[in-house]
Amino acid sequence: MRVFPALATSLCLALMPGTGTAQSGPVVVELFTSQGCSSCPPADAMIGELAAREDVIALALHVDYWDYIGWADTFAQPAFTARQHGYAHASGTTLVYTPQMVVGGVDRIVGVRPMEVADAIRRHADLPPEITVAVRALPGGAFRITAEPRAGAAPGPLEVHLVRFSSHEQVSIERGENAGREADHYNVVRSWAVVATWDGDGPFETRVTPEADAPHAVLFQRPGHGQIVAAARLDQQPSGD
Repeated sequence: MRVFPALATSLCLALMPGTGTAQSGPVVVELFTSQGCSSCPPADAMIGELAAREDVIALALHVDYWDYIGWADTFAQPAFTARQHGYAHASGTTLVYTPQMVVGGVDRIVGVRPMEVADAIRRHADLPPEITVAVRALPGGAFRITAEPRAGAAPGPLEVHLVRFSSHEQVSIERGENAGREADHYNVVRSWAVVATWDGDGPFETRVTPEADAPHAVLFQRPGHGQIVAAARLDQQPSGD
């Protein structure tokens, strides 16, 4: 596992405990990874395994802070590095690592630790959700997204994120720590945007039109890189307006 050297000289491996209630729908697992990180291929493979599960939305976000060692990650975006820093700041630190997984926006797991990831997924899946979410495909490639608080729940303000990703990419890495490797990457995030906000009081509805013919997911997350309380895939067939 790698810690960005400009930010830290020591490594803290503490798993941040989960808080709050479970997300509705599949549990979101974000991997922060880099093609320039020699410790990342096993984590990339693990995301491939998680991507096959219906109860998980696995997302690989490639960061750019290892590009300086000789290979510029072909999928890295500064926005993904900023998202990882946002999670770090939310947990009271400035340290970021590769590989690192964040489960449900809450549990932060450094390195490749399948049992810790499995336990975190189970915790989020087993607890009662705060909101219910429905996604309906519309003609023309649009989707209607609706949400409602569960009885007695007060989810508070939430951001609605739309994420586009590619299911599988293979890259020949020519330089850097992984030089000569034919790398397989799964559920590679290509774009990420906040498309709406919701105060959590009463029903919510919005429509989105994905920008490309690719897999998408919608996430409901507390502001400030907080808990992801709901998630859904946008892959249904059109059923009328």
